[in-house]
Amino acid sequence: MSQSPAERLLHQAQFFKSAQTVEQCPPDEGFEVAFAGRSNAGKSSAINRLTGQRSLARTSKTPGRTQLINFFELDPQRRLVDLPGYGYAKVDKVTRAHWQHHLDDYLARRQCLSGLVLLMDIRHPLKEFDRLILDWSARAKMPVHLLLTKADKLKYGAAKTALLAVRKELTGHPAPLSAQLFSATAGTGSEDAWALLGEWLAIPDAPQN
Repeated sequence: MSQSPAERLLHQAQFFKSAQTVEQCPPDEGFEVAFAGRSNAGKSSAINRLTGQRSLARTSKTPGRTQLINFFELDPQRRLVDLPGYGYAKVDKVTRAHWQHHLDDYLARRQCLSGLVLLMDIRHPLKEFDRLILDWSARAKMPVHLLLTKADKLKYGAAKTALLAVRKELTGHPAPLSAQLFSATAGTGSEDAWALLGEWLAIPDAPQN
């Protein structure tokens, strides 16, 4: 099966740079889509699956290793952004507060950010960090797409039930929301995710809603 324009471009992703603060980020122009999630949500695995690469985003058996804002360039005007993970990171409170400050700063100030992908383990959705991100997105009117990861860990019927439960709980939420099942291991949901990323990144010939 031929690749879509979005899939082709995403498969060209290359590591561009890491930043500790907003001031260290690339110029605020073009289109960016950021990936956020708790440290056990499978964020790096999802980025690797969607870009067709095994180790573009670093994966680790120790959650919380991603402590910087990491930028992956698709072309000179389009980037994916891997935001620091939270939840299980075994770091001191000062370091965690530092991460939180710069994450908030990035989300509030980055004008080229066109959408946020929030990853949640399908077995443990809508934890405190997830709700904080959703509340921020509502205030900023930032579109959010929920990837319910590790869908392969549940039978199909149970996974669909979990997706419907999340959608029902978020009915009426002021943030512009969408949600889908996803498995980095099996590839489930990749086509839907590529289509949405193509729209947010304004990839030529990608479907536009």
